[in-house]
Parts: sequence; C-alpha cells; structure tokens
Amino acid sequence: MPNGLEITKAAIDDFKEIQEYMVIAKEENADRTYAKLKKKYLALKAILQVAGVNLTDIDEIKE
Repeated sequence: MPNGLEITKAAIDDFKEIQEYMVIAKEENADRTYAKLKKKYLALKAILQVAGVNLTDIDEIKE
C-alpha cells in the first residue's frame, strides 16, 4: 500500500501532466478538451494544497 509521500508524488506527476495537456488544448483551440482538463486540474490542485504542497513553482496555468 502506498504511503503519503508516494501518493503526493503521484498527484504532483498527474498535476504536471494535466498542465501539459491544457497548454496543448489551448494552443489548438480545443475548448471542450480544455474545459474537461481544467476540472481535473482544479481537483488535483485542491488535493495538493490540502496536502501542503507549495504550488508556486509547479503551477504553470495559475487559474
């Protein structure tokens, strides 16, 4: 069973990946895709904030 650090690392990795996809979706004017990704982005951001992760350096979208 994963410990808290492993769960946090997985969430950070997911957060970074979602941001990469959001940038691509925005560049391609894929509004529906961007909106779906944004929901996941906001959920991951909330989880990481509750976990005490400083998002200053890893949050590229800043929404």
